[in-house]
Amino acid sequence: MSSVQEVNPRVRGIRDPVNLQNLAAQISHQIAQGEQKAFTKVIDLSSCDPHRTGMPPISFVRQVLSLCCYPELLKEDSFPLDVKQKTQKLLEACNGGSIGSYSSSTVGLPPIQRSVAEFLTRRDGGINSNPEDIILSSGSQKTLMMIRLLSREDGQDGVLAPLPFPHTLPMLLDEVGVELVPYRLTEERGWALDLEELHRALMTARRQCDPRAIYVSNPGNPTGHVQDRETIEKIIHFAASERLVLLVEEVYQDSVFGQDKKFLSYKKVLFEMGVSYSETVEMVSFHSISTATMGECGLRGGYMELINLDPAVKKFLFHAPGSPSILPQLAMEIMVNPPAPGDASYEKYTQILLRAETLSQNAGRACKLLNSLPGMSCQPAMGGVFLYPRLHLPAEIIEEMLRLSADVLYCRRLLEEEGICLGPGCENGHNDENFHIRFCVLAPPAVLEDVLTRLCSFHRHLLNRSD
Repeated sequence: MSSVQEVNPRVRGIRDPVNLQNLAAQISHQIAQGEQKAFTKVIDLSSCDPHRTGMPPISFVRQVLSLCCYPELLKEDSFPLDVKQKTQKLLEACNGGSIGSYSSSTVGLPPIQRSVAEFLTRRDGGINSNPEDIILSSGSQKTLMMIRLLSREDGQDGVLAPLPFPHTLPMLLDEVGVELVPYRLTEERGWALDLEELHRALMTARRQCDPRAIYVSNPGNPTGHVQDRETIEKIIHFAASERLVLLVEEVYQDSVFGQDKKFLSYKKVLFEMGVSYSETVEMVSFHSISTATMGECGLRGGYMELINLDPAVKKFLFHAPGSPSILPQLAMEIMVNPPAPGDASYEKYTQILLRAETLSQNAGRACKLLNSLPGMSCQPAMGGVFLYPRLHLPAEIIEEMLRLSADVLYCRRLLEEEGICLGPGCENGHNDENFHIRFCVLAPPAVLEDVLTRLCSFHRHLLNRSD
């Protein structure tokens, strides 16, 4: 390739992320080299990565994975019995008893598929899950393949997606040439979904593309909204009547903390709506070890459960080239089968409840403080790990920021002046006058308090400069 014009146009069309993380890394390097700043370190809350914010990993997970990587440690007396038992069980699931072997199939290790299916059956009150419908994946690998199946070369296809949407979704759709069709969530109602807005988005989209699926995030990413049964039923009915595939991201199902709120899976509601829906609606649900409880974002592991997909379509997914990495699969098995009461590691493992309590308290504390600031409003989160406050900036500040989107420049200045890295709302689809910022509240309370102090100071100073 002698020029960029010879690069695949679909690749050239993938939109660039704002990627303030690169600037954060540069500033951290400058501090390490002795350059003086108004702060001693950068705190990055722009992603869902709790380890980056300072939350420690779960000991049981790391102990088991350590022994799986180096089985000689099984001879050591320093590891609890249940850690060794779990390690031996997981190694038996691997070809040759080693994590160095490939998966025995392109969709994962059969024993792990069975464990995930059993977890789903328990979660949904006995509604059966078939291991043969489970596809284990490395990050978004198979998710991308699923979306690729929706894309046809003879026309422009689309996927309905909530606005704001997960900030990684646009690039996935760009890569396979699928149009992102936004349906707006209602901020004034805590980012709730309105059925009329779904119909409006669909009718508008059909003028320029053929919507093939609807993407749902529950609990909402980045809004923290948790859908109730009535809403889920309406969306399922909408998908059925419009013949859309349901793509349901449920990564934060373990982190619902809103008062009187609980997580309901789309599959459970679907099967309780009767056979006219449970046997016809095509649905794919996604879960991940990046969840708030595990927080193992860097291991890049997850699964898809396929419901009512045509067997011929499933065949393409099951025979896609490549196989998922082994370690993320083992971490997934630990997530769905954690220590039980009576196990040596159970008491220590239940400290994850403290993590859930921290998340809830952090979200409440941050929301209250942000709402006390002039020029900022924040809807309370009911679940997930993000807050998504709105910036109400004076016109003169917005005009000053015209060379960049106001939310991007806001986040850039916050990073440069206070060492806090947050995500601009344009990454989540807001690119008009509704400026937002995104930040993870799953962090040690002292870290979050430091972030809020610096953020408030920066925000007030910015508004004072416009007076």
